[in-house]
Amino acid sequence: MSRDVLSTDSVRIHPGSATREEAMKEAADILQAAGAVTGDYFAAMQQREETVSTYMGNELAIPHGTNETKQAILESGLSVVRYDGGVDWNGEPVTFVVGIAGKGDEHLEILSQIAILFSEEDDVARLKAAATPEELYNIIAGSINA
Repeated sequence: MSRDVLSTDSVRIHPGSATREEAMKEAADILQAAGAVTGDYFAAMQQREETVSTYMGNELAIPHGTNETKQAILESGLSVVRYDGGVDWNGEPVTFVVGIAGKGDEHLEILSQIAILFSEEDDVARLKAAATPEELYNIIAGSINA
């Protein structure tokens, strides 16, 4: 990936909880603020969620749009929000909501890198222990921008 898909501005930590809708909206809003997607992307995420849950296990959900809504993506981007109070993702407990927008097939590469990072319990523990968004960014960027 030529351009860093994740910037420090796109990483947040919330002490409280959120609903699945709120978490998806925040993920879409961050991606839109970063210039990665248009305002239509939130609807695309909701559409995807209706067909298949984006819950990945290990307290991770990766909301993203459907293939039919590719025109809402301007460039590849990533948003990361940690909800310390948790998110009820259709009955599954989620702490990390990673919004993904991939130009072309780039999202597949990004998805696999995120999946690898979250498949290691030690890494998840480190991500949960990060005290600041900057610290959280450094851990994640270290594995995906490499």
